This record gives sequence, structure tokens and C-alpha cells, in this order.
Amino acid sequence: MINNTTEKELNDFLMDREGRKISQDYTVKPIQLEKDYPDATKHQIVSFIKSGIRILGYVLIPFDLLWAAGILVVSEIVGIIEELV
Repeated sequence: MINNTTEKELNDFLMDREGRKISQDYTVKPIQLEKDYPDATKHQIVSFIKSGIRILGYVLIPFDLLWAAGILVVSEIVGIIEELV
């Protein structure tokens, strides 16, 4: 048997539910969240600016494709900045 325990001792231990001690600690520890949250207001402002630039780029497509493409590229760069705010 395990640790030289006799079958009778093992049986007695298993039958004595109230006398058993749980050796593992099952308490739940709170998760530590990041302290520096992104600024939601700045993110929203940059998102609106990006959307305005994107709308301008789409409006320019029928008039000048080169300028429209350039403005849409700028909107994508602003989108990258948006994720960093």
C-alpha cells in the first residue's frame, strides 16, 4: 500500500469523512487587472476623425481616384494611431 498504510487504516480514513482534512487550498484569488486603462474618450475622438477622413475619401472617388486613394491611406494611418491611443 501507499506509505506503508494498511488496508484497514486506509479504509478507516476513507470512511471518516468529517475527520478528513483537505490539504489543498481552494480559495479563489482575485485577478489583478492592468492599472493603466486606455482613454476611451481619446479613442472615440480619433475614431470619429478617422471616419470623417474615410467618408471624404469615398466621396472623392468619382472625382479624382488618386486623391481618394491617398486620403483613404491617411485614414488607415489614423486607424493605427487610434489603436495606440
